[in-house]
Amino acid sequence: MGTESIEASFLSMFALISFFIFLIVSKISYKFYHGVLLDKDFSKPQAFHSFPVTRSGGTASIISLSIFFGIYYLLYSKFLYNYFFICYSMFLIGFIDDLKINIKPFKRLLLMIFLLFTFIYFLPIKILNIDIPLLKFLMSNHLFSSIFVLICFLFVINGANLIDGFNGLLTLNLLIINIILASINAKGGHFELSFFITAQIIILLSFLLFNFPQAKIFFGDSGAYLMGSLIALNIIMTNNLNQNISSFFFCILLFYLFFEVFFSFFRKLIQRKSPIYPDNRHLHMLSFYRISKIYGNNKANFLNSLVLNFVYFILIIPGLYFIEHPTLSRYWFFILLLIYTVGYSRLYYLTKN
Repeated sequence: MGTESIEASFLSMFALISFFIFLIVSKISYKFYHGVLLDKDFSKPQAFHSFPVTRSGGTASIISLSIFFGIYYLLYSKFLYNYFFICYSMFLIGFIDDLKINIKPFKRLLLMIFLLFTFIYFLPIKILNIDIPLLKFLMSNHLFSSIFVLICFLFVINGANLIDGFNGLLTLNLLIINIILASINAKGGHFELSFFITAQIIILLSFLLFNFPQAKIFFGDSGAYLMGSLIALNIIMTNNLNQNISSFFFCILLFYLFFEVFFSFFRKLIQRKSPIYPDNRHLHMLSFYRISKIYGNNKANFLNSLVLNFVYFILIIPGLYFIEHPTLSRYWFFILLLIYTVGYSRLYYLTKN
């Protein structure tokens, strides 16, 4: 039996294991410690559900991921230290919030920065393929490189947490990104990374079965932080291994997660709001209000996720055609930011009126 057949067999087995983990965790978590994991806060700005739903998607995901770490070591005799330390630390920070242990958002952000910087600096985690000459020169300095990578992680992780408000919205977005990354690595001959990303796709699909179109389980902060850290590492590893691909192409893949955080931060400052606390004026919330006018809140919840991810997929398709052209990729990335800004402004105007 060839290596590819063995990997396919393990993935098939892992898919079954992952499904039952989500099934069991979703059932048990309703009774766990008097329902501490149940999301019963229907008044918060990002709440669009009308009955308690368990926030145990992150727990099921980390259990599944842990099992796959064992499968990966069994096949390749390698332990993924960078993934292990980053993902488990981010999961634990989010899990504290899922347990309703009250930590101020600013303190949680500081803890995230401290842990991320420590692991990035000492592991170390670097971005090797950069299309901007000046930035590439500055990245030769280890401290600057660590700070830059830290900022990238913060944008992606908090972007994942920010858009995780509707059934399937974050999951579908990550599925699109991971499928593209797995294909790139498989085509480039980096089958070990492609194998690992495929396992993450299986975890996302397992979660989607219980979250879409009607939610029986949420990711929670632990799941959003976990998946955000995974996608950030996937991008960095794929970028480093496939240096024929423009680094701006990976910016194109992440433009929604990245710019949602960047745009919201400055929007709230202009509106004299705290950029740390959530509100109900994000792009996915404005689009939800428009769709709900036609289809009602129940259908609008999952339709909103489909519409936004369909638009996202259409917008990144041109990037696939000039994936190896830095200049065209750079231009398209900034065009996407412009499209987002114009689209948001139009939705904000329509919703306001």
